[in-house]
Amino acid sequence: MPMIDVYAATNLFPVGTDRQLAEELSSALLRAEGVENPGPAHTNNTGVYIHRMEPSAVHTAATDSARTVRIQVITPPGALNREGQKQLVKEATEIVAKISNDPSQAGRTWVLLTEAAEGGWGITGTAFGRAEFAALLS
Repeated sequence: MPMIDVYAATNLFPVGTDRQLAEELSSALLRAEGVENPGPAHTNNTGVYIHRMEPSAVHTAATDSARTVRIQVITPPGALNREGQKQLVKEATEIVAKISNDPSQAGRTWVLLTEAAEGGWGITGTAFGRAEFAALLS
């Protein structure tokens, strides 16, 4: 099941929007994976971790207290095809810009897609690969 980590300054998103951010990002990811009707295995295991940092902890080469956002998405092997990758990056960027109430935030939002190695994803004491994920979701 996919995992999403969002790294942003504490003051980037309005107070009380974490749940909206998590729901919209996880829905975008499942759509990009081609999941039309997410079941409990999808919804209970698609994790979104929101890491809020002090504004002074986010820097670029140009500035202190940068308003950049880093979203790292980790998916099982083969979960996203090329079109799914493009779709997810576009939607995740749009979601961040919308929830931050700043359309220019799109230009400061990085989406990093990472695919776990075959068998490199463990839950319930099992190292999951394509076969184990297929069995879980059937």
